[in-house]
Amino acid sequence: MAIRFRKRIKVLPGVWLNLSKSGLSTTVGGKGVTVNVGKDGTRSTLNIPGTGVSYTHHSAPSEHPSLPLSQPQPEPARREGSLARSVAIILWIILIVVLASAMH
Repeated sequence: MAIRFRKRIKVLPGVWLNLSKSGLSTTVGGKGVTVNVGKDGTRSTLNIPGTGVSYTHHSAPSEHPSLPLSQPQPEPARREGSLARSVAIILWIILIVVLASAMH
C-alpha cells in the first residue's frame, strides 16, 4: 500500500498552490478551464461542467534539467498545427459552455 500526500492551498480566487511529496505546482482557472503548471510541464484541461466531457493537453517542460550543461540541449519536437488545433478546441468548448449557460 502506497502512502500519498497532497495539499491544495487557495491563494486567490481561481489560483491554487498544490503541494505533494513529488513537488509543487500551481493551478489557475475554474469551472470549464484549468491550467496546471509544475515540474512535469503544463496541463490544460477544458470541460463542459456537468457533462463529464473534457479535453486535456499536456506540454512537456521546455528545458531538460537532468542533462548536463556541457551537452547541447535537444531541439523540442515541433508539431505543426497543434497550437492552432488547441486554440480552436478551446474556443469551441467556450462557445458550447456559453450557449449552455444561456439556455438555463
